[in-house]
Amino acid sequence: MVAGLLATAPSQAQTFDPRYPVCMHVYSGANGGGGEWYDCSFTSLPQCRATASGRSAICDPNPYYPAYAPPQRYRLRRSG
Repeated sequence: MVAGLLATAPSQAQTFDPRYPVCMHVYSGANGGGGEWYDCSFTSLPQCRATASGRSAICDPNPYYPAYAPPQRYRLRRSG
């Protein structure tokens, strides 16, 4: 019966937004449930740490942020 309930319960996938380099890992409701989640909407560690200050949260680099983007190559057009 428990397996049946777990199979029908909706599941939510955690996503990391690859557009931002820093994520805040928020812990909530240790004794009362609540769970934890990631907020990947920060452009720097200091920005994230300022938001996390006073909360049960830590800031980490986003594991899905592309650390290296290949340089763009531009073609020169010659007229004539």
